[in-house]
Amino acid sequence: MAELQDLDKLEEKSVYILREAKARFKNLAALWSMGKDSTAMLAIARKAFFGRVPFPVIHIDNGIDFPETYEFRKKLSDEWGMELIVVKSEIKDDLSGIRCCGANKTDALRKLLDDRGFDGLIVSIRRDEHGIRAKERTFSPRDKDFKWNYKEQPPEIWDFTSKFEDSSHVRIHPILQWNELDIWRYVKRESIPVNSLYFSKGGKRYRSLGCTQCTVSVESKAASVDDIIAELQGASTAERSGRMQDKEQENVMQRLRALGYM
Repeated sequence: MAELQDLDKLEEKSVYILREAKARFKNLAALWSMGKDSTAMLAIARKAFFGRVPFPVIHIDNGIDFPETYEFRKKLSDEWGMELIVVKSEIKDDLSGIRCCGANKTDALRKLLDDRGFDGLIVSIRRDEHGIRAKERTFSPRDKDFKWNYKEQPPEIWDFTSKFEDSSHVRIHPILQWNELDIWRYVKRESIPVNSLYFSKGGKRYRSLGCTQCTVSVESKAASVDDIIAELQGASTAERSGRMQDKEQENVMQRLRALGYM
């Protein structure tokens, strides 16, 4: 019962953040990776806005995501009636050393935001994922050069920054205070569809999803949401241990995020 009450509180706060974002920004959009976190966020948005997602959802696509990911994108965007924007990103050398999913995706995102004039961008990161993401604010402005000044962020009261002047856009993080187990418990409670790659096949599954070049599977027998929840309750390895970006030194990830990396 306590777990369900905690989920109710997290959901209530996320609903409030999403509604606040919709009210405060003229042109709002959300990033959707087809992963569990951004899909759960969209499910919360459907609760917040009476069964619909009232803003476009953006997939930054390098062309080498898993086939299951593309299938899931098509199926759910059709079922939920979402306005899907697919933006192609290049695969080339960049600061992170990860050619497929580093700053190149950020360049594609920046061009889209400039072209479409989006002033608010919903991003489904969580503080527990990485030390650098823990520094984020719920409402986090990016400057005119698309950069994040993590050392001198504006004052934040009750998780809301007080000024957005001179920003290119503001990143909104509605599930910042959730953790991995919270997400899976919410997926179970709300019967939220998720990418099939999360479930074990042949003794392996994906715990965190990127593209085919920078994500590796982990050993697991978890073939259902209940199995995943049970597995996580005894897990000692980091959620993103299978993501190449997160194997980089922390200062590299910090530099990437400061440049606008998702």
